[in-house]
Amino acid sequence: MARKKKGRDITGILVVNKPLGLSSNQVLQRVKRLFNANKAGHTGALDPEASGVLPICLGEATKFSQLLLDSDKGYRTTAFLGQVRSTGDKEGEVLEERPVPVFDEDRIEAVLNDFRGDVEQVPPMFSALKMNGKPLYELAREGMSQEEMRAVAEKKRRVIQIHELTLNHATETTLDLSVRCSKGTYIRTLVEDIGEALGCGAFVQDLHRTHSGPYDESMSYTLEALESLAEQSGDDKGALDSLLMPAETALPESWPVVELTVSEAARMLQGQAIKTGLGDCPSVQLWAVESDVRVLTGIGYIENGVIRSQRLLQVNLPS
Repeated sequence: MARKKKGRDITGILVVNKPLGLSSNQVLQRVKRLFNANKAGHTGALDPEASGVLPICLGEATKFSQLLLDSDKGYRTTAFLGQVRSTGDKEGEVLEERPVPVFDEDRIEAVLNDFRGDVEQVPPMFSALKMNGKPLYELAREGMSQEEMRAVAEKKRRVIQIHELTLNHATETTLDLSVRCSKGTYIRTLVEDIGEALGCGAFVQDLHRTHSGPYDESMSYTLEALESLAEQSGDDKGALDSLLMPAETALPESWPVVELTVSEAARMLQGQAIKTGLGDCPSVQLWAVESDVRVLTGIGYIENGVIRSQRLLQVNLPS
């Protein structure tokens, strides 16, 4: 007999402003408990020493988690010049110290310009990158040498996109930068590479995520605010539930909307494909429409005159 799920069937997306010192999974578990949700997932981990935007999907919205994992991200970071550290951030051991020349803004801008657009990156050695199923940071704790870790990381060399790279402020030893980038971008590596290009080395002193896909920090809530609201509300989850955004907010606005009749939607939910006169499209939103009632049923694609599903939601169709 199937084991009964614990928690509520609640669906939506909550944007949390992750604090320093907690892992993304710790934040996820606290939110899941606050909402008494039976299913939850986050959409791109932040290191414990990083803060900022962490969208958390509850219930059926978890089916769109991968879309958000694959989405562009935005960060604000402080690069500390003149030191190279083992982890690329302030938690690491100092490996090398170098003098920091006096840079004018033109020199800094010229270096930053080399890191805009398509950029080749080697993931940091202290990362979640895996070898034989284990993250490198765990292997490092178990005694893997830096040379071995570097060899593994080098094999994972990749091309990422830096859409925006802006110098907000500079001091003699720091650069305050804003970054908009593609998925898979390591800000620690970006800062280290900028430091090397400047000739003095650098590491990430502070890191704050400002955007994740369609969500930004203006939409976010602190854990303290959520826990305070939960305490005030007691067993009534209505106030917390009102903070959730609909699952469809995770979908790119550029994806065409396909309107299905209730009958067509019911057939799709049973695993059937639907014929259409629409042209081929790699990604579409699927909506069941009846009079003025619209219900998102999932996402799919159109190929050779047929609508096929990719992710379907468990929903109540309009009657």
